[in-house]
Amino acid sequence: MSKALLVIDIQNDYFPNGAFPLWNAENTLSKIEQAIQQAQVQQVPVILIQHIADKTRGLSPFFNEGTEGAAIHSRILTAAPNAPIVIKHFADSFVHTDLEATLQRLGVDELLVCGMMTQNCVTHTAISKQAEKYQVAIIQDCCTTVTELLHLIALNAVSTRMKLVSLEQAF
Repeated sequence: MSKALLVIDIQNDYFPNGAFPLWNAENTLSKIEQAIQQAQVQQVPVILIQHIADKTRGLSPFFNEGTEGAAIHSRILTAAPNAPIVIKHFADSFVHTDLEATLQRLGVDELLVCGMMTQNCVTHTAISKQAEKYQVAIIQDCCTTVTELLHLIALNAVSTRMKLVSLEQAF
C-alpha cells in the first residue's frame, strides 16, 4: 500500500495570538512535526492542506486570504518544504480542490489524517465521500480542537467509521 500523510489546517490563526487559538495547539504542532519526520524517513508523501475563507461570503472570523493568520505555520513549512499545498474553502478537503488529483498522481491508497480542528476539517475529510476509496486512519494525538472534551467526542464519534491510531502506530 502507498500511504500519504494529510496535514490539515496547521495555520497561524489557531495558535496563541491568532484569531481562534485552540486547546493544545503547541503540543499538537510538535507531534505533527514528528509525524512529518517519520513520513519522510519512510518516503511517505506529505500533503499540506490550507483553509482559506471564501471571501464571497464576507469577512470570516479567521483564515482570511492574505492574512498572517491564514498562513501555514512556519514550522510545518520548514518540516515539509517540498510538500504540495492544497487550498480548500470547505471543511472537507476534497470538495472543489485538487486533493484527489494529487493523491492519484502519487498512487496513494491509504490516508493518514491529522490536523486542526478534530470535529470539523479533520473528520469531514476523513469521512468524505471521496475518501471512501482509501483506507483512512486518523492520527488521534496529532489533532486538536477548541477543547479537549470536544476533541475526544469527535474522535469517539468517528471511531465507528475508521481506524484511530497513535503517532507510534501510524508508520
